[in-house]
Amino acid sequence: MSANRREFLGAALALLTAAHASQAPAQAARRMQVALLGDSVFDNASYVKPNADVPSLLRRRLSGGEVALLAKDGGRMVDVPLQIERLHPGITHLVISVGGNDALDRAGVLDATALDAADAFRALADIVEIFEEGYRRMLGVVLKAGLPTVVCTIYNGWFDNRDYQRRAAAAVGALDDVIFRVATGHQLTVIDLRRVCNRAADFTHQVEPSEQGGAKIAAAIARALGGKAVGARIVG
Repeated sequence: MSANRREFLGAALALLTAAHASQAPAQAARRMQVALLGDSVFDNASYVKPNADVPSLLRRRLSGGEVALLAKDGGRMVDVPLQIERLHPGITHLVISVGGNDALDRAGVLDATALDAADAFRALADIVEIFEEGYRRMLGVVLKAGLPTVVCTIYNGWFDNRDYQRRAAAAVGALDDVIFRVATGHQLTVIDLRRVCNRAADFTHQVEPSEQGGAKIAAAIARALGGKAVGARIVG
């Protein structure tokens, strides 16, 4: 090999090495770090032990990514701003699943005996108005973080009493309409958990994700975070 050829190859190798070194920090900076906010849809470890919870299942889906569980079992919309305060600087994406416990706080209306249809619709309308006010306030705080954000709808759960299931699904639909309208109004991606978790085996304790349900939720989150589309999307 001539001296000129050796010098050329040596220079090329040096350039490639320098380029790789310069890319390494950028690649590290791009590594996805997801914070999960909300309630036991994400913080479901106590319901599935010794099986895997949602954060663990999501970590398996995110190649090289990290997952921070800030959601808390029993969490409500008013708790999410407090969870946001615990964000560390490395977080790159937010995923929120909240509102189910707020709905359960009003579940008594499902068992109430209405005098007529107007009474029933009036009671539901009151609940929806209160829910929307709280959801808009919560999401406004979250968006101040300036991070890509994905929100989840409330799923229907799986109740033994099928008549109660039908009434619950109707009420949840009204609340999920709020989530869709508010989230898509901010051009956010929405994961429709009603479509993701739609089998009895997806649930434990009627309203908590089983390991199977958790795996489906983790897959939906991974799809939502990996999407290239701009603007509002629905994932399910």
